[in-house]
Amino acid sequence: MALILLRRAPTPQSFTKRLARAGQLRCFSHTLRFYQIPATMEVELTAPNGRKWVQPLGLFINNEFVKAGSGQTITSINPTTEEEICSVEAAGADDVDLAVDAARKAFKDPSWKSLSGTERGALMTKLADLVEQHAETLATIETLDNGKPYSVSISEDVPEVSKVLRYYAGYADKNFGQVIDVGPEKFAYTIKEPVGVCGQIIPWNYPLDMAAWKLGPALCCGNTVVLKLAEQTPLSMLYLAKLVKEAGFPPGVVNIINGHGREAGAALVQHPKVDKVAFTGSTATGKEIMKMASATMKNITLETGGKSPLIVFEDADLENAVTWSHGGIMSNQGQICTATSRILVHEKVYAEFVDKFKAKVKEISVVGDPFEETTFQGPQVTKAQYERVLGFIESGKSEGATIAMGGEPAPQKGKGFYIAPTVFTNVKPSMKIFPRRYLVPVLRSSRSRRRRRRCSWPTTQPTASALPFSPRTWCERTEWRGRSRRAWCGSTAATIPTLGFRLEVSSSRVLGGNLVKRACSRTATSRPFMSTWRRDGVWM
Repeated sequence: MALILLRRAPTPQSFTKRLARAGQLRCFSHTLRFYQIPATMEVELTAPNGRKWVQPLGLFINNEFVKAGSGQTITSINPTTEEEICSVEAAGADDVDLAVDAARKAFKDPSWKSLSGTERGALMTKLADLVEQHAETLATIETLDNGKPYSVSISEDVPEVSKVLRYYAGYADKNFGQVIDVGPEKFAYTIKEPVGVCGQIIPWNYPLDMAAWKLGPALCCGNTVVLKLAEQTPLSMLYLAKLVKEAGFPPGVVNIINGHGREAGAALVQHPKVDKVAFTGSTATGKEIMKMASATMKNITLETGGKSPLIVFEDADLENAVTWSHGGIMSNQGQICTATSRILVHEKVYAEFVDKFKAKVKEISVVGDPFEETTFQGPQVTKAQYERVLGFIESGKSEGATIAMGGEPAPQKGKGFYIAPTVFTNVKPSMKIFPRRYLVPVLRSSRSRRRRRRCSWPTTQPTASALPFSPRTWCERTEWRGRSRRAWCGSTAATIPTLGFRLEVSSSRVLGGNLVKRACSRTATSRPFMSTWRRDGVWM
């Protein structure tokens, strides 16, 4: 709904300007009366699987969907059909101001500030319950907007959201301070307090899950949030915003905005009232965020891109190695930051491994409509990503790498940003496709001769983020060094939330209890020690 203000007496300029920027104000005449008129902040949509829902289109600020002050919109495209789904409001700098102000006000308001950790946890648990109740709708939106298979959205992505929320809900009343021994004359202790307003920016490859990873620890510790969605995939989190309100979170605690990174994202990172920035995305953008945040000395957490090698030794179980390496690169259309996109195989088993890998791709990597049960690989997320992948493939061809399979567009019924799963062989370290990071369903394989050399050399790449080994015994016995910060043995992509050790280029912990520490600040208190108490237990 839009708000009309008819005023007889002058209204404070700051108030009217802020409402106007939010798209909520129209001024006529001079009266102090308020009316409401319909605003197109939602649209009813129907997906190919037959599910219908009402899709929010606005900026979610103060528990309401509002229009962008600039009047700009972002069109969301279905990557399967290349057709428009709908257009959502695009935030500008003024809209970011409104969202941050709402978050700042909520941070200080007793409705949120005075809640105990247990009460915050109850709200988060309620939100997790609602996510599960709306799982089919959320999975449908995720697939329609992102292109990933519905089977993955419903069985992996949506359950991950509720699991993460429940994990941090349980942590909310267990984030303790310390009592410090400074001698009998004083009583010293620390308490953990929320940082304040958290500006959070998520990528397009896992819209729901990345948002949960950001919201969970921030809300657990009592922070308030302004979450900027990826402009390519805003729809699923806008729907989840409705559930935030239904769960009972006070207005302003969670604000969710759409917008382009260069405008809304930059405004959020540089905003003087934002206390912390959390970002997941490319390394180049992460570097820019570090520069922008340095002006106000913000606390930042960055999860940036990886370039992960998978090493197969000559005594590895090849069937197991092929199975895990296939999942490591071909899952989610190759659009994973820790995808094992380059495989280093010992020369004694290289030919056999390549043959088995190609057979595995033909068996499992079925390209098709993401709403079909048999589909393993859907389209790339956008036309820009589709063209980037094709350019990447052409680069490999021109430098002399061999395409063992795939390497061309794979449209379905003449439409869609589909690319056939691709395998390069005979890739040399000097080729551009070897060290650079691309989110693509393209495997780059190379021969290896010596164990020790291959255990140190791959991690010298500046964007290595994960280093799987096979078999496990060699993982445990090999002294590998470099800039990789996580190793998998005999598998790939195993995440242990309780450890939260998902370290990438910027050495950021983005899951588990470790991130709770980043979402809190410590306050140290010291007072003279008294031996007498009041009856109510308060210090004299």
